[in-house]
Amino acid sequence: MNKRKRFGEILLEAKVVTEPVLQLALEKQRGSSKRLGQVLEEMGVVTEKDTAVALARQFDFRTVQNLAGYSFPKEVLALFSSEIALKKNLFPLKLDQKTLFLAMVNPLDMDTIDDISFRTGLRVVPCVTTPAEIQAAVHQHYLGGAPSESKEPESDWWTILVVDDQELVRSAVIAALRKEGYETIEATNGADGLKTACQRHPHLIISDTIMPRMDGFEMFRALQANNQTTRIPVIALSSKSSAEEEAKLLDAGYFDFVAKPINPVRLAARVRRALKAVYGTTAPPPKP
Repeated sequence: MNKRKRFGEILLEAKVVTEPVLQLALEKQRGSSKRLGQVLEEMGVVTEKDTAVALARQFDFRTVQNLAGYSFPKEVLALFSSEIALKKNLFPLKLDQKTLFLAMVNPLDMDTIDDISFRTGLRVVPCVTTPAEIQAAVHQHYLGGAPSESKEPESDWWTILVVDDQELVRSAVIAALRKEGYETIEATNGADGLKTACQRHPHLIISDTIMPRMDGFEMFRALQANNQTTRIPVIALSSKSSAEEEAKLLDAGYFDFVAKPINPVRLAARVRRALKAVYGTTAPPPKP
């Protein structure tokens, strides 16, 4: 059994998609940070469940669901942080002696499986599930409840998340935003930014690209892979102000780019443009 077969080939063999549809999806995926399955879902061709079932049938994997409704031992959950679970789309299910049963969106990701096996010394048995199942389980078992159960009060105005490891930069951005009347929340690295975005669902994210623990690119890819955050526009901050850097960030899927040092007038204009383009309203839409 060849577990390194490409995902598109599996969907073709399972007759979930046709060759023309697959080629169109691959074209749409090129240059973005989205999974092929996510692109197909956005095209309305398949559902998350379709892709999970296709993988399970093709390779005789077990499927798992309702992960948020079960309880899991602390020692099992401690194998991964919430940011790794969200970034890699996986969730630890059970330890049986030297075997780890692991829920995964992509059980063919042998690099991740090999890395986990090497790091933990455990044999990994993948089980198939959907991104929504992973996200619900992470919120329930790592983040203390569903996103709507945030302990912090909800704002009735635009909420913007600022992610940067440099305090002076964060302070400058936040000051410029608050002067315009926006509500702000902040994080000091990509891992905390990802967790905060999943918990608070800001209307816009402004993020540095180079940070410790999880950089801005990794955070952005994880946000794009998460159905609950994929539509949040992200403006990149970078100390590199070249045209090449701007082109790279825009091609990667960022909504916009602002060079450091921060110009408050330019930043405010880019923020207004992003909110109007994405939401098209003068008042914030309800949060999920």
